[in-house]
Amino acid sequence: MKVLVFGGSGFLGSYLVEELLRRKHEVVVCDLNRINDINHAAEFVKCDILDQTEVNKAFSDDVEVVYNLAGFANLDKAVHHPYKTMELNVLGNINILNAAVNSNIERYVYASSAYAMNNKGSFYGISKLSSEKIVEEYYKRYDLTYTILRYGSVYSERNFENNYIYQLVNQAIKDGRIDHEGDGEEIREYIHAQDAATLSVDIIESSDYINQQIVLTGVERMKRAELFKMIKEILNENLEIVLKNDGYDNHYKYTPYSFEASVSKKLVANPHIDMGQGLLRCIKAVYNDN
Repeated sequence: MKVLVFGGSGFLGSYLVEELLRRKHEVVVCDLNRINDINHAAEFVKCDILDQTEVNKAFSDDVEVVYNLAGFANLDKAVHHPYKTMELNVLGNINILNAAVNSNIERYVYASSAYAMNNKGSFYGISKLSSEKIVEEYYKRYDLTYTILRYGSVYSERNFENNYIYQLVNQAIKDGRIDHEGDGEEIREYIHAQDAATLSVDIIESSDYINQQIVLTGVERMKRAELFKMIKEILNENLEIVLKNDGYDNHYKYTPYSFEASVSKKLVANPHIDMGQGLLRCIKAVYNDN
């Protein structure tokens, strides 16, 4: 199929594009910047999602599937930038939806977040939930078939600002310490970006996920403190862990489920990249980058 990936140069987007290409789909990356050493086999279109004209130009008559991974992806920064968060995540999404409707595509895949199911997440979570509802409304109003993917705790060995575990390992190696705003009791289900990308492509190759919300998190459930200790052990114990126990109010603690959202199905990668192997990849990548 011919697939447009808005935000294809980003953290998860780069893995998604690679997986689409591996499965022989024709891929067009729509983003502000191109990653020269990643996904060079894909066509690139420079595109600002806030410019409807630029978004429209990215489409062609033979486009079948559109992924929207573009927008504001950093929760902590979104707390301080409500206007920019809503502008990019909501209005940018509407611009892509408008172009998708006019192009009669087969599937619109929206990259949401576990925070869309939670009363935490501040403006970021609100923007994701709002966009989910807008995607659903476009289906009702324009018959635009969709799948919503609610990602949670994605990590990998690539150096992106919103790759939490990479940045954590980077700080640990550079500074010999890990600083955490919470108390370390927060629980997350980590999923490697490659596994998330694999599942994200699986959904367009099946009719089972049409007009549904899908949760994509990992199978390795652990506390933040356990993650820090795991990194410390891999680094031969030479690491100071500082738990500040404050400033973590906008993050969920034990579960992203805090109200009755739309019913979701959870996909689990099998086989998947286990947490220890994923951390080793991160550590090797940080050493190579430095």
